[in-house]
Amino acid sequence: MDIKIIEFQKHDDERGSLVVAEHQKEIPFLIKRVYYLYGSDPKTRRGYHSHKKLEQIYIAINGKCKVMLTDGKENKIVELDKKEQGLYIGHNVWREIFDFSDDAVLLVLASEKYEESDYIRDYNIYLSKKEE
Repeated sequence: MDIKIIEFQKHDDERGSLVVAEHQKEIPFLIKRVYYLYGSDPKTRRGYHSHKKLEQIYIAINGKCKVMLTDGKENKIVELDKKEQGLYIGHNVWREIFDFSDDAVLLVLASEKYEESDYIRDYNIYLSKKEE
């Protein structure tokens, strides 16, 4: 499964903290889209899809949430709760986001602009494509 935790550069001093992420260092793709999720009820589950070519990095810039990832064979749950870490998710990985804290803000960096045809939103279709 093409996922990994990315440690961003963190600089602390008496003024506070600064976190840096650079293209071709921590970010393995050109960022073509940025969005964020917030105000999600802790009982809400989001995502329920995979992408054919899009890559993403999830960063919990406030609060925390969990991400369930699967490639149809292996399942993994990752808790995002550190501002200096990101979760890289490659293409063809199914994801569901859940267990949001009340203050959660999830920043998403994406390798492509929004394109509906890149989404696989039905888990059974996702599994059948993985077997091809």
